[in-house]
Amino acid sequence: MSHGAEGSTKAIFYALGANFGIAVAKFAAAFWTGSGSMLAEAIHSTADCANQLLLLLGLRQARRPESPDFPLGHHRVTYFWAMIVALLLFFMGGAFSVYEGVERLRHPQPLENALLAMAVLGIAVVLEGFSLWGALREIAKESGGKPFLQWFRETRQSELMVVAGEDIAALAGLAIAFLAVAAAMASGNPLWDALGSVAVGLVLMTIAVAVMSEVKKLIVGESVAPEMRAEIEAFVAAQPEVEQVLNVITLAWGEKTVIAVKARMTDMDRISGGEMVDAINRVEARMQARFPAARWVFFEPDSR
Repeated sequence: MSHGAEGSTKAIFYALGANFGIAVAKFAAAFWTGSGSMLAEAIHSTADCANQLLLLLGLRQARRPESPDFPLGHHRVTYFWAMIVALLLFFMGGAFSVYEGVERLRHPQPLENALLAMAVLGIAVVLEGFSLWGALREIAKESGGKPFLQWFRETRQSELMVVAGEDIAALAGLAIAFLAVAAAMASGNPLWDALGSVAVGLVLMTIAVAVMSEVKKLIVGESVAPEMRAEIEAFVAAQPEVEQVLNVITLAWGEKTVIAVKARMTDMDRISGGEMVDAINRVEARMQARFPAARWVFFEPDSR
């Protein structure tokens, strides 16, 4: 397993353990207090647990070997499951929370045992913070010091992106739910609790849309990160067998990379076909040694 996949797996297990404990506590508190915000948060945490299991399924399926039907393997299946998880976050977490909040606005219910709800939310913040810490630690290993938003836009690790997005959405939702329950308790008006549920849903839907937008690029066929693409081009241009790089195409392929190069070879007008093949093979071997994720390298000589 590559470092990227190993880091994503660790982050997923951090999130799964935290969200399972949080979901149990939230459902108990929602049942005891009758809080709409708490119920919305409990459903969100349950959806998160299911989401993390789907991400683990995707990582497992991505390790299937190549075959005649799938000559480049199944590595991109992680993008499919990341999109499914983002959709579940949008509908099971966000849209349902908004629906629950609207129902509470139409049919207000008194809030009971608000202190218990706030205590559970406080515990959930600690557990969710632990999950986010695990995700950010793995992100720091991969990002090379990039700011988080830049990493989010440029990363090709869809599963780590989803986990980070979920954790951020969860912490924001917990903060909103805590404030909503506190306002409802202080004022005696359950309207605040209903509004909190709506606000939690809108936050989840917003982050889900952001994740879906990034995963869509990967499904369509996004190149590797810009700095990696530039490094590959510079490496190819520096090879003694290469006179001029004409074009380099890269494609993110799960945790692997596809590279296609078109280049004018050194002395290509004076060497034989066999010597040309040997020169290309040497360059490809060096590329795969320098970039271990480059599972497939396609090299085309050209005289332009």
